[in-house]
Amino acid sequence: MTFQIGEFELSAPVVLAPMAGVTNAPFRAMCRRFAPGLVYVNEMVMATPVVYGNDKTSRMISFGPDEHPRSLQLYGSDPEIMGQAVAKLCDAGRVDHIDINFGCPAAKVTRRGGGAAVPARPELLRAILRAAVSNATPYGVPVTAKFRLGLFDDWLTHIRTGEVCADEGVAAIALHARTVQQHYSGEARWEAIAELKQAVGSIPVLGNGDIWQAQDAVRMMAETGCDGVVIGRGCLGRPWLFGDLVDALSGREVRPSRNLGEVMAVLIDHARLLVDHMGEDHAMRDFRKHTGWYISGYPVGPEIRRRFSMIKSLMELEDVIADLDPAAQIVEGGERIKRGHTNGPVKVSLPEGWLDDHQREQLIDDVTVPDDGNLLTLSGG
Repeated sequence: MTFQIGEFELSAPVVLAPMAGVTNAPFRAMCRRFAPGLVYVNEMVMATPVVYGNDKTSRMISFGPDEHPRSLQLYGSDPEIMGQAVAKLCDAGRVDHIDINFGCPAAKVTRRGGGAAVPARPELLRAILRAAVSNATPYGVPVTAKFRLGLFDDWLTHIRTGEVCADEGVAAIALHARTVQQHYSGEARWEAIAELKQAVGSIPVLGNGDIWQAQDAVRMMAETGCDGVVIGRGCLGRPWLFGDLVDALSGREVRPSRNLGEVMAVLIDHARLLVDHMGEDHAMRDFRKHTGWYISGYPVGPEIRRRFSMIKSLMELEDVIADLDPAAQIVEGGERIKRGHTNGPVKVSLPEGWLDDHQREQLIDDVTVPDDGNLLTLSGG
């Protein structure tokens, strides 16, 4: 099953979701090792520091020499700044694909009317998309968008958001089938993906939420009619999931779960790439969260987990691995253990007055720019 974003034809309709602090160059390299030819989206960056220059942001926009398409998720609620950021990235030849984030559920963002709250203001949404697409099109760079169901159950915006995206020339859309209120809790509502696909048939629709194993993607596409899938938490500590997905979606048999020795071989390779990327001290502190994801579902015991959570060097990491049984198998159901964010439901933080009926009506045409341009370290939604 092939899939195309712009001029890039993928080996399968599968996209890696951008995740803050996770989907950097080493992680994407590990994923490509198992499944080249897919879209692996970099960590989200803010449009404002892209425009005005920021060393940390510049370092985050890094891709491997063999990495194509170079996909980046961009966050911004100011149409003018977003347009400038897209133009700057494209003119410098730094990206092949830009994804716009309208799914961030962080309270510090939504309380200012940004992130996942933007789709509640469709004219602002339209202005942001128009600025991004109009500045990317001359360079042949496709723009996609990711968003949630809406703020909560009685304020769903996914259909209207999809329609606005289609109107403004967005190349594809992805729906995380949860509301902001759900956050990362409960079950993703796949039926909403089907609703969106039926309503917006002119552009590809990708489904996101609760794909833990390859067969979940096959089932999502069969049940919803969506054109592809976006993988987030399911690949944490499991970069080989992308290879499994390509096999499953191509009708090939998916290989059995890996034993602990195979998992540790991948883990140590990932750690070494991260050390090369950011230096051993920083890399090992950052890698502690990855160790917990890699060993999820394996019977290693609390002491091993504690040691993994305290590693300070590659040598320490290798010492912990040496004490493991490489033949150990994952426990029954271990592949479906949830990784990453699980918190929710949450209280939705919004600007004062947003919940008033009168204010809701006013929001339809409101293009007031949220004051969130300098917020950093946000979730991709």
